[in-house]
Amino acid sequence: MRKITIKDVARNAGVSIAAVSYVLNGKENKVSQDTIVRIHESIKELNYIPSITARGLVKNTSELIGVIIPQTEDHKQLVFENPFYSEMISAIEAVVREDGYHIILAGVDKGKTYLDISTSRNLDGAIIMGIYSEQLYEECKQANIPIVLIDSYVHDNEFTNVGIDDELGGYLATKHLIDNGHRNIGLVTGMIRKDGVVEKRFLGYKRALQEAGLFYNPDYVFENSVSYVHGRSSGALIAEKYPEITGVFATADMVAFGLIRGIKEAGKEVPKDISVIGFDDISMAHMFLPPLTTVKQQIFLKGETAAKLLIDQIRKKRGAKAHGKRTHIPLEIVERETVRNLRGD
Repeated sequence: MRKITIKDVARNAGVSIAAVSYVLNGKENKVSQDTIVRIHESIKELNYIPSITARGLVKNTSELIGVIIPQTEDHKQLVFENPFYSEMISAIEAVVREDGYHIILAGVDKGKTYLDISTSRNLDGAIIMGIYSEQLYEECKQANIPIVLIDSYVHDNEFTNVGIDDELGGYLATKHLIDNGHRNIGLVTGMIRKDGVVEKRFLGYKRALQEAGLFYNPDYVFENSVSYVHGRSSGALIAEKYPEITGVFATADMVAFGLIRGIKEAGKEVPKDISVIGFDDISMAHMFLPPLTTVKQQIFLKGETAAKLLIDQIRKKRGAKAHGKRTHIPLEIVERETVRNLRGD
């Protein structure tokens, strides 16, 4: 079937192409009310769908927002395996769609540039998740579009930043185990990189141990990827080789799910033999068996907040940046059934 064009709409309505263009691009004051009605009736009758690209050329806007997720680990499928990202992206998409924008989701491999994406797609703005202080960050400054960062600890006043206090989150998770009588506490985590989310949660883990007068044992830290697979292998290892460990903090819920599976496969039970606390409170956490005790970080609110801040920047001025603004999303412990109280109270 031939694609309906603006010419078809104009011919069917009995008006000029220019008149249709005015109506489609919000310049209805240039034509009569009767013409406006006829054009809208023609559009409906022909089921005409305006070209986003063409409208972008007229308005000097693409109506596209990039959601860019750097691939900081070798396991490139992590973005699509972890529901954390789908929940975040869903929140962002819901907000930008209300303002007439569409999102482009892009994973950027290590060593690749963000600039190529922003320039080739003519993005109106971008949300970048989990960026580190490195060359790629410097390239973002050259993009000359509004950018909001999520979960970034880059020490710079260039961009708006939305996140949580990850160090506090790691502290709260570990303290929850300590408050329930656990003394030998393991940590199953992704790669600990300087000024990254994982490092902050690791530092919170260490602070809680130190505050309680407990010895930090580096052998209790199981570091690899933020994945179910890593959690599963770590769970089996802890159950088989570390009988003194009674509680484990997993720095992401997906890791915690794998951890519990590995513990069970090794012949032990959660929380009877080993307690587990996760981080994120993704939607699956309350559906898992046993339901997961975790640190809730309000994923939807984080994505929604970042999207609203970006839209606000785009509205104010194309290329404008809100210097130094950082928004913190609050944290809380959600108690379910994977942490056993060893105190007996």
